[in-house]
Amino acid sequence: MYKILIVEDDLEMQKLLVDYLHKSGMEVLATDSPNTALDWVKRKGGFHLAVLDIMLPEMDGLELCQKLRQISDIPIIMSSARADISSKILGFERGADDYLAKSYEPIELVARIHALLKRYSQNQSVKYGDLEVDISKRKVNVSGYNVELTPAEFEILSLLITHKGKPYSRESLALAISSISPDSSSRSIDTHIRNLRMKLGDDAKMPKYIQSVWGIGYKFCD
Repeated sequence: MYKILIVEDDLEMQKLLVDYLHKSGMEVLATDSPNTALDWVKRKGGFHLAVLDIMLPEMDGLELCQKLRQISDIPIIMSSARADISSKILGFERGADDYLAKSYEPIELVARIHALLKRYSQNQSVKYGDLEVDISKRKVNVSGYNVELTPAEFEILSLLITHKGKPYSRESLALAISSISPDSSSRSIDTHIRNLRMKLGDDAKMPKYIQSVWGIGYKFCD
């Protein structure tokens, strides 16, 4: 049974989602308080996925998403009446995996939950050429040899390889990686990337894995 966290301050909408997800066979904990949600994730744990509204009291859903990413790697769906592209980009840069514009039917949320959890389960081990990354065990192999990475290097590699072809700015990497301070400088991110490339045997000029994207940052080769 999936255990879902919902953070929604529209109590009528919250009840509708809770009832529908219950009928779909899911366990649900719901709150309108971002701080309560953070406390639940820290103390209770065991959540398979979180659905976060953007417009919340105490802190907005974007900040909550960023804080959740610092303590958990659960899939996150952002939910908002703001469907503009800038809001979606901000959501993804804060660590969201999907973005659902209101108003939507609960059946669509259930479909998104199943699709996202299926994708996550398939992405626990990712292979690309002679590189293999086991996300659940936090292990990396190149040509059959184990490669020791720092937590920050592993999180950067995991993020890039599971989103092949998607460019990330240095700022968005600093926000998305829990082992890196959100205030880290571009030079700090470049240092992590340089060390990661060296350990993987990757050449910045002719990359097999991590490619520099001029004017933006980095992406995993697609």
